[in-house]
Amino acid sequence: IGEFHTSVRRLRKGPNNDNTYDVINKEKQKKKGNKYNNSGTVTLDSIKVEIVPSFLDYIKGGTQVNFTLAVDFTGSNGNPNQPSSLHYRDPTGRPNQYQTAIQSVGEIIQDYDSDKMFPALGFGARIPPDGQVSHEFFLTLDPKNPYCNGLDAVMAAYFNSLYNVQLYGPTNFSPVIRHVAQFADAYQMDPTNYFVLLIITDGIITDFEETKRSIIEASHLPLSIIIVGVGNEDFEAMDELDSDDSLLRSGSLVAKRDIVQFVEMRKFVQSNGQWSKQLLAKEVLAEIPTQLLSYMKSKGFKPPNPAPDDNLQTFRPSGH
Repeated sequence: IGEFHTSVRRLRKGPNNDNTYDVINKEKQKKKGNKYNNSGTVTLDSIKVEIVPSFLDYIKGGTQVNFTLAVDFTGSNGNPNQPSSLHYRDPTGRPNQYQTAIQSVGEIIQDYDSDKMFPALGFGARIPPDGQVSHEFFLTLDPKNPYCNGLDAVMAAYFNSLYNVQLYGPTNFSPVIRHVAQFADAYQMDPTNYFVLLIITDGIITDFEETKRSIIEASHLPLSIIIVGVGNEDFEAMDELDSDDSLLRSGSLVAKRDIVQFVEMRKFVQSNGQWSKQLLAKEVLAEIPTQLLSYMKSKGFKPPNPAPDDNLQTFRPSGH
């Protein structure tokens, strides 16, 4: 028919004479010249302005991102005393792949968690005192003190387990996913908390179908799962869990939304043999804002304590 121009500021004034527009067809206007008035009119009847909050709006409003770590202690990682092991305890202090992944991601995500008290889990090892195989144990090896106060304490707990457990197997993800899902379940109707589970693993998941079911069951919760693959295994199955193109399925079960991000560590080795921590952290955390927003939108949650419109200060995580 034709076209007209307006602005959001003008539209926000609501229905009035200023919001009635002549629709102009340029070709007809050329042909008819001064005889042409319009090809019709458009009149504003009503307007509703909906402000869509950003990830930082939720953070500034008080939403806490609760970070939980889960480390693979299965035997396929190799003897920690051997340089070929992914858990190698290098006497020179050079970090192994697990340390690099924990530090790279932890340094960023800790700034979004005010108390910095992180639960840190392990799976796939024989644990003291009786050598029982566990797929869900605290890295502190003390059930009464499951939390690590800051990233340094997380690293200390990792080494505590590394020196005291026996790497074993199999590689089961579902117990640690359900562990964190229990906490997320308590905040289904509360936008003040969102949970991120970081799983660092060296390979093929043994309980793959059960893992898929546990992810699907958790897909309606305030939870994202990041899986970082270390070593040189074939991680093709992980791409099925990171369902960017279609929602994850298992039999008749279908996920409510995509909550998994998978990243391969080996893609972030630089030409000098060092790890690119910044690029790794960026890739690992890339989908968290979108996943948090999709959850909040699905529940109709606004930021808990939104900043006033005239607050122009930008949220800046400390040190980054």
